[in-house]
Amino acid sequence: MRNRCIIAIDGPSGAGKSTVSQELARRLGYLYLDTGAMYRAAALEARRQGIALDDIPALTRMCADLQIRLKLEQGSLRTLLGGEDVSEAIRTPEMSQGASAISARQPVRERLWQLQRELGREGGIVAEGRDIGTVVFPEAEYKFYLDATPEERARRRYEELRIKGLAVDYAATLREIQARDRNDQQRALAPLRPAKDAVIIDSTALSAEEVVEVMTRLVAEAANRPR
Repeated sequence: MRNRCIIAIDGPSGAGKSTVSQELARRLGYLYLDTGAMYRAAALEARRQGIALDDIPALTRMCADLQIRLKLEQGSLRTLLGGEDVSEAIRTPEMSQGASAISARQPVRERLWQLQRELGREGGIVAEGRDIGTVVFPEAEYKFYLDATPEERARRRYEELRIKGLAVDYAATLREIQARDRNDQQRALAPLRPAKDAVIIDSTALSAEEVVEVMTRLVAEAANRPR
Protein backbone atom coordinates (compact mmCIF):
# COMPACT_ATOMS: atom_id res chain seq x y z
CA MET A 1 0.00 0.00 0.00
CA ARG A 2 1.25 3.48 -0.88
CA ASN A 3 2.25 5.80 1.96
CA ARG A 4 1.43 8.87 -0.13
CA CYS A 5 -1.42 9.40 -2.54
CA ILE A 6 -1.78 10.15 -6.24
CA ILE A 7 -3.56 13.32 -7.32
CA ALA A 8 -4.79 13.25 -10.92
CA ILE A 9 -5.55 16.49 -12.77
CA ASP A 10 -7.03 16.21 -16.25
CA GLY A 11 -8.37 18.82 -18.65
CA PRO A 12 -8.01 20.41 -22.08
CA SER A 13 -5.04 22.34 -23.41
CA GLY A 14 -4.56 25.76 -21.81
CA ALA A 15 -6.79 25.15 -18.78
CA GLY A 16 -3.91 25.87 -16.41
CA LYS A 17 -3.11 22.30 -15.43
CA SER A 18 0.67 22.73 -15.48
CA THR A 19 0.77 25.85 -13.33
CA VAL A 20 -1.74 24.49 -10.84
CA SER A 21 -0.17 21.04 -10.67
CA GLN A 22 3.32 22.42 -10.07
CA GLU A 23 2.15 24.63 -7.22
CA LEU A 24 0.02 21.92 -5.64
CA ALA A 25 2.95 19.50 -5.82
CA ARG A 26 5.22 22.11 -4.24
CA ARG A 27 2.83 22.67 -1.35
CA LEU A 28 2.45 18.97 -0.68
CA GLY A 29 6.10 18.07 -1.23
CA TYR A 30 5.08 15.78 -4.09
CA LEU A 31 6.59 15.10 -7.52
CA TYR A 32 4.96 16.96 -10.42
CA LEU A 33 4.35 14.56 -13.32
CA ASP A 34 3.94 16.53 -16.58
CA THR A 35 2.58 13.93 -18.99
CA GLY A 36 1.97 16.55 -21.68
CA ALA A 37 5.70 17.21 -21.83
CA MET A 38 6.28 13.51 -22.36
CA TYR A 39 3.96 13.41 -25.38
CA ARG A 40 5.57 16.54 -26.78
CA ALA A 41 8.96 14.88 -26.42
CA ALA A 42 7.67 11.81 -28.25
CA ALA A 43 6.41 14.05 -31.07
CA LEU A 44 9.81 15.74 -31.21
CA GLU A 45 11.58 12.39 -31.47
CA ALA A 46 9.26 11.33 -34.30
CA ARG A 47 9.98 14.55 -36.17
CA ARG A 48 13.72 14.14 -35.71
CA GLN A 49 13.52 10.60 -37.10
CA GLY A 50 11.35 11.73 -39.99
CA ILE A 51 8.46 9.53 -38.89
CA ALA A 52 4.95 10.47 -39.96
CA LEU A 53 2.63 10.66 -36.95
CA ASP A 54 0.26 8.12 -38.52
CA ASP A 55 2.97 5.58 -39.39
CA ILE A 56 2.15 2.96 -36.75
CA PRO A 57 4.91 0.44 -37.61
CA ALA A 58 7.60 3.16 -37.49
CA LEU A 59 6.20 4.60 -34.25
CA THR A 60 6.18 1.11 -32.73
CA ARG A 61 9.87 0.70 -33.56
CA MET A 62 10.62 4.17 -32.18
CA CYS A 63 8.87 3.38 -28.89
CA ALA A 64 10.95 0.26 -28.34
CA ASP A 65 13.91 2.52 -27.52
CA LEU A 66 12.06 5.67 -26.42
CA GLN A 67 13.49 7.07 -23.20
CA ILE A 68 11.83 10.11 -21.64
CA ARG A 69 12.50 11.28 -18.10
CA LEU A 70 11.36 14.19 -15.96
CA LYS A 71 13.96 15.76 -13.70
CA LEU A 72 13.59 18.46 -11.06
CA GLU A 73 16.55 20.80 -11.38
CA GLN A 74 16.93 23.90 -9.19
CA GLY A 75 13.17 24.07 -8.72
CA SER A 76 12.45 23.67 -12.46
CA LEU A 77 11.06 20.52 -14.06
CA ARG A 78 13.16 19.52 -17.07
CA THR A 79 12.19 17.06 -19.81
CA LEU A 80 14.95 14.73 -20.97
CA LEU A 81 14.73 12.90 -24.28
CA GLY A 82 17.38 10.20 -24.42
CA GLY A 83 19.36 12.23 -21.89
CA GLU A 84 19.05 15.53 -23.82
CA ASP A 85 17.24 18.44 -22.19
CA VAL A 86 14.45 19.34 -24.64
CA SER A 87 12.38 21.44 -22.22
CA GLU A 88 12.39 24.48 -24.49
CA ALA A 89 12.29 22.66 -27.82
CA ILE A 90 8.97 21.00 -27.00
CA ARG A 91 7.16 24.24 -26.04
CA THR A 92 6.12 25.37 -29.49
CA PRO A 93 2.73 25.35 -31.27
CA GLU A 94 4.09 22.72 -33.67
CA MET A 95 4.96 20.35 -30.84
CA SER A 96 1.59 21.06 -29.21
CA GLN A 97 -0.21 19.87 -32.30
CA GLY A 98 2.25 17.01 -32.70
CA ALA A 99 1.58 15.85 -29.16
CA SER A 100 -2.16 15.80 -29.82
CA ALA A 101 -1.69 13.71 -32.97
CA ILE A 102 0.88 11.27 -31.61
CA SER A 103 -1.03 10.73 -28.37
CA ALA A 104 -3.78 9.04 -30.39
CA ARG A 105 -1.33 6.32 -31.51
CA GLN A 106 -1.54 3.17 -29.42
CA PRO A 107 2.17 2.20 -29.32
CA VAL A 108 3.12 5.69 -28.14
CA ARG A 109 0.40 5.86 -25.55
CA GLU A 110 1.16 2.40 -24.17
CA ARG A 111 4.88 3.19 -23.85
CA LEU A 112 4.21 6.46 -22.03
CA TRP A 113 1.58 4.89 -19.80
CA GLN A 114 4.27 2.43 -18.75
CA LEU A 115 6.75 5.19 -17.95
CA GLN A 116 4.13 7.24 -16.08
CA ARG A 117 2.98 4.32 -13.95
CA GLU A 118 6.57 3.56 -13.01
CA LEU A 119 6.93 7.12 -11.74
CA GLY A 120 3.71 6.86 -9.74
CA ARG A 121 4.26 3.43 -8.25
CA GLU A 122 5.12 4.77 -4.80
CA GLY A 123 2.57 7.58 -4.83
CA GLY A 124 3.43 11.11 -3.77
CA ILE A 125 2.76 12.62 -7.18
CA VAL A 126 0.55 15.24 -8.77
CA ALA A 127 0.01 14.01 -12.32
CA GLU A 128 -1.60 16.14 -15.02
CA GLY A 129 -2.71 15.31 -18.52
CA ARG A 130 -5.78 14.19 -20.43
CA ASP A 131 -6.28 10.60 -19.31
CA ILE A 132 -4.68 10.48 -15.88
CA GLY A 133 -7.79 9.80 -13.83
CA THR A 134 -9.48 7.67 -16.48
CA VAL A 135 -6.66 5.43 -17.75
CA VAL A 136 -3.20 5.96 -16.24
CA PHE A 137 -4.16 6.15 -12.56
CA PRO A 138 -7.84 5.18 -12.27
CA GLU A 139 -7.06 4.27 -8.65
CA ALA A 140 -5.88 7.81 -7.81
CA GLU A 141 -7.15 8.96 -4.44
CA TYR A 142 -8.02 12.45 -5.71
CA LYS A 143 -9.18 13.37 -9.22
CA PHE A 144 -9.81 16.80 -10.67
CA TYR A 145 -10.91 17.96 -14.13
CA LEU A 146 -9.74 21.52 -14.78
CA ASP A 147 -11.55 23.39 -17.54
CA ALA A 148 -11.99 26.91 -18.98
CA THR A 149 -13.61 28.41 -22.07
CA PRO A 150 -11.68 28.01 -25.36
CA GLU A 151 -11.38 31.81 -25.59
CA GLU A 152 -9.79 32.10 -22.15
CA ARG A 153 -7.47 29.17 -22.78
CA ALA A 154 -6.38 30.70 -26.09
CA ARG A 155 -5.71 34.03 -24.37
CA ARG A 156 -3.51 32.34 -21.77
CA ARG A 157 -1.55 30.42 -24.39
CA TYR A 158 -1.17 33.53 -26.55
CA GLU A 159 0.24 35.52 -23.61
CA GLU A 160 2.57 32.68 -22.65
CA LEU A 161 4.07 32.47 -26.14
CA ARG A 162 4.19 36.24 -26.59
CA ILE A 163 6.14 36.67 -23.36
CA LYS A 164 8.64 34.11 -24.68
CA GLY A 165 9.19 36.38 -27.70
CA LEU A 166 7.43 34.17 -30.22
CA ALA A 167 5.42 35.70 -33.06
CA VAL A 168 1.86 34.59 -32.35
CA ASP A 169 -1.64 35.56 -33.42
CA TYR A 170 -4.60 35.26 -31.03
CA ALA A 171 -7.06 34.10 -33.71
CA ALA A 172 -4.64 31.42 -34.87
CA THR A 173 -4.02 30.36 -31.27
CA LEU A 174 -7.77 30.02 -30.69
CA ARG A 175 -8.13 27.88 -33.81
CA GLU A 176 -5.28 25.65 -32.60
CA ILE A 177 -6.93 25.26 -29.19
CA GLN A 178 -10.26 24.35 -30.78
CA ALA A 179 -8.60 21.89 -33.17
CA ARG A 180 -6.75 20.22 -30.32
CA ASP A 181 -9.96 19.97 -28.31
CA ARG A 182 -11.64 18.15 -31.20
CA ASN A 183 -8.67 15.81 -31.64
CA ASP A 184 -8.44 15.02 -27.93
CA GLN A 185 -12.17 14.51 -27.41
CA GLN A 186 -12.86 12.48 -30.56
CA ARG A 187 -9.90 10.12 -30.65
CA ALA A 188 -10.77 6.46 -30.28
CA LEU A 189 -7.97 5.72 -27.80
CA ALA A 190 -8.41 7.27 -24.33
CA PRO A 191 -10.45 10.33 -25.37
CA LEU A 192 -10.38 13.42 -23.19
CA ARG A 193 -13.22 13.30 -20.65
CA PRO A 194 -13.63 13.73 -16.91
CA ALA A 195 -13.35 10.64 -14.75
CA LYS A 196 -16.71 9.71 -13.28
CA ASP A 197 -15.48 10.53 -9.77
CA ALA A 198 -13.53 13.69 -10.69
CA VAL A 199 -14.28 17.10 -9.20
CA ILE A 200 -14.81 19.50 -12.11
CA ILE A 201 -13.37 23.00 -11.67
CA ASP A 202 -14.02 25.82 -14.15
CA SER A 203 -10.98 28.09 -14.00
CA THR A 204 -12.23 30.68 -16.53
CA ALA A 205 -12.70 33.35 -13.87
CA LEU A 206 -10.22 31.96 -11.34
CA SER A 207 -6.53 32.63 -10.90
CA ALA A 208 -4.12 29.72 -10.62
CA GLU A 209 -3.70 30.55 -6.93
CA GLU A 210 -7.47 30.34 -6.39
CA VAL A 211 -7.65 26.98 -8.14
CA VAL A 212 -4.80 25.62 -5.99
CA GLU A 213 -6.59 26.84 -2.86
CA VAL A 214 -9.76 24.98 -3.88
CA MET A 215 -7.85 21.77 -4.59
CA THR A 216 -5.81 21.99 -1.39
CA ARG A 217 -8.98 22.47 0.65
CA LEU A 218 -10.78 19.55 -1.01
CA VAL A 219 -7.80 17.23 -0.57
CA ALA A 220 -7.51 18.20 3.10
CA GLU A 221 -11.24 17.72 3.70
CA ALA A 222 -11.20 14.29 2.05
CA ALA A 223 -8.11 13.22 3.99
CA ASN A 224 -9.77 14.15 7.29
CA ARG A 225 -13.01 12.27 6.66
CA PRO A 226 -13.52 9.11 8.74
CA ARG A 227 -12.95 5.97 6.68
